[in-house]
Amino acid sequence: MASVLARSILARRFHVSAARHALSKFAMPAMSPTMTEGGIASWKKKEGESFSAGDVLLEIETDKATIDVEAQDDGVLAKIIAPDGAKNIAVGSPIAIIGEEGDDLSGAEQLAAEAASEKPKAPAKEEKAAEAPKPEPTAEKKAEPPKQESKQETKPEIPAGDRIFATPIAKKIALERGIPLAKVKGSGPNGRILREDVEKYQAPAAAATPSTAVPSPSAPLPEYTDIPVSNMRRTIGSRLTQSKQELPHYYLTLDINMDKVLKLREVFNKSLAEKDKSAKLSVNDFVLKAVACALADVPEANSAWLGEVIRQYKKADISVAVATPTGLITPIIKDVGSKGLATISAEGKALAKRARDGKLQPQEYQGGTFTVSNLGMYGISHFTAIINPPQSCILAVGATQPTLVPAPEEERGFKVAQIMKVTLSADHRTVDGAVGARWLSAFKGYLENPLTFML
Repeated sequence: MASVLARSILARRFHVSAARHALSKFAMPAMSPTMTEGGIASWKKKEGESFSAGDVLLEIETDKATIDVEAQDDGVLAKIIAPDGAKNIAVGSPIAIIGEEGDDLSGAEQLAAEAASEKPKAPAKEEKAAEAPKPEPTAEKKAEPPKQESKQETKPEIPAGDRIFATPIAKKIALERGIPLAKVKGSGPNGRILREDVEKYQAPAAAATPSTAVPSPSAPLPEYTDIPVSNMRRTIGSRLTQSKQELPHYYLTLDINMDKVLKLREVFNKSLAEKDKSAKLSVNDFVLKAVACALADVPEANSAWLGEVIRQYKKADISVAVATPTGLITPIIKDVGSKGLATISAEGKALAKRARDGKLQPQEYQGGTFTVSNLGMYGISHFTAIINPPQSCILAVGATQPTLVPAPEEERGFKVAQIMKVTLSADHRTVDGAVGARWLSAFKGYLENPLTFML
């Protein structure tokens, strides 16, 4: 009987242990191969709420879009570590604690605290390095209280270039109040700066105002609003800056007569309206088709610089620049050369809508072999665009405008034509000037004779 009781007790202990160990850390997933960090747009499940495989757990904000994260198995959301609105979370960092139905969730709080303290491991070494000059106070054994004051003074002053760990709300309050985080002593795990630390720093900051407030009467700042930088905007800024600094851009501009395109578009739209009133071709649909045809004629422009090799693509996967409330994104229409104008138009509209709604999947905006940016709908006649690496070219398309052009066949010697100005930005490492000129000439030929699309 005793042995049976012992076995049952051991079995119960094993069960409890297994339940506790069943709790696991849920890390920030990599939603794309290039993703290094992301943000939490919103959690769709609350703490303690159970979920099933296929349920949306949360929305993650990447550098390009907001993506739903679905559960792979059934379980329970035991504890949320990274709340809604958290930003700059490295891929692989714990964002929640999950378990299985029936598990003991009492250990979730401790596991979450351990997971949160795992992040700032590097600063621990920095703090030890900062405390290295301890031998100096040991030499002066006269007064110990000054020794403690010196520690308090030197600890907040972090050497230039060292990373400061603070909660998002602490950073926000410090930014609003002009408090330097480098001088705030953190009371969180491993010196992490919390909201309370920034709020307590108000008194010394006020004492220092006489020296800092001197220039304010002579040069008062105008009213302003600080807008937080989203992951998408940060990525746009870094990549375009890198492109402009590292890629040897050059630019070729050409005027194109769009009279025949506009007439053909009118005919096509009338016939499409009879079948589907919502279907309507745009000038940009003709532009995309002409780009693909010209790339087939001059494949050197459909290439990418990869360092050791220049990759030349066989199909035209065209990235189309779309403005969204959070920034610019370039969804891709695949293999444009093999598609008709109606298909190009339908796919382009669907991708643009998903882009503005922040619902693009990574495969819908990653890649591409050539980019088109069209600002003609805003009345912009001419502009130059920045290349989207590793692509070699981007075409900037302006508005179509009535323009006087020479016409010897006319009695007056001139006529009014609908002219569209386009500018090709090319990477000189892969596309020489003569190649860019040949591509533009082929592109112009297709638009000025759009019936060649059908051949």
